Amino acid sequence: MSLDVVLSSIFSVAFIATIIRIATPLLLPALGGLISDLGGVINIALEGQMLIAAFTGVVVSAYLPQWFPGWPVWSYALLSGLAGILAALALSWLIAFFHLELRTDIILTGLAINILAAGVTVFILFVLTGDKGSTSQLASLAIPNLFIPFVNTIPLLGTLLNGANGDGYNLLSYAAILLVPVVSLFLYKTRAGIHLRAAGENGPAAGAAGINTRRTQYLALYLSGILAALGGLYLSMGYLTIFQANMTAGRGFIALAIVNLGNRKPLGVLIAALVFGAATALGAQLGTLDVPPQLIEMIPPTITIVALVIYQARRKAKIAANARRFQVESN
Repeated sequence: MSLDVVLSSIFSVAFIATIIRIATPLLLPALGGLISDLGGVINIALEGQMLIAAFTGVVVSAYLPQWFPGWPVWSYALLSGLAGILAALALSWLIAFFHLELRTDIILTGLAINILAAGVTVFILFVLTGDKGSTSQLASLAIPNLFIPFVNTIPLLGTLLNGANGDGYNLLSYAAILLVPVVSLFLYKTRAGIHLRAAGENGPAAGAAGINTRRTQYLALYLSGILAALGGLYLSMGYLTIFQANMTAGRGFIALAIVNLGNRKPLGVLIAALVFGAATALGAQLGTLDVPPQLIEMIPPTITIVALVIYQARRKAKIAANARRFQVESN
């Protein structure tokens, strides 16, 4: 493919549609990571929760028609999604129990959960199918696309709102975008969200003010698990209709980086997720040129590192400015 063709595909509305699809499994867990981070219980296990939800959703969707024949197809997809969310919530409970009740280190607990999820999914996959790689032998269902009527006749807007193929985005892609203002309203306009941020900012002070910090942090981990589960379900039942071993491929960890890059704000998280999605989409387009694949694979992690360095530099500059202002005012 020539360079002109690649450039024309990059500077197009269809490329934006590709970014949205790629950013969806990053944005959903990143919003979950934002909630847990602001609640003072950073969820390192986003990767494992995405993985267990992706696996559970596919397996349940494959067996539900056999267990309960004759039900509507949409009910199978809905129940499979709920099963994936419940599996991720079970891991959230494990994290909360070990950290909040047994006082284990939350980082080490999260890493252990990630290892557990990676091992359990492959083990059960092998028991069910005899294959350690994928569920290709299982007929899994898909979470449907949502088509917005009438907009396809509008130039550019139709492609942007309904995707390059004109059949709409996956339901979870629309949900990811809509959840940004929902999470913002929850964090800054509701009592539970304000309590959550207070518990994360200063737990003892929040407790002295009458806030049940332990219950609030349980809530933060549960909400984080639900959003991570939606990201995993998108991968196995939206973007694909199959589970593959380790199919999350580090997206849970990238989501944690997105939280910091987005300045721990819902809108910032959305922008950062789109930036990472653009980097991945750009790499896919450049892969069609005569460019060493190693260089293409370096694009997303390089952007991650550069973005985090910029964020940290801005953060240190802001802290230094606040310190100088405090010194001037105190004098």
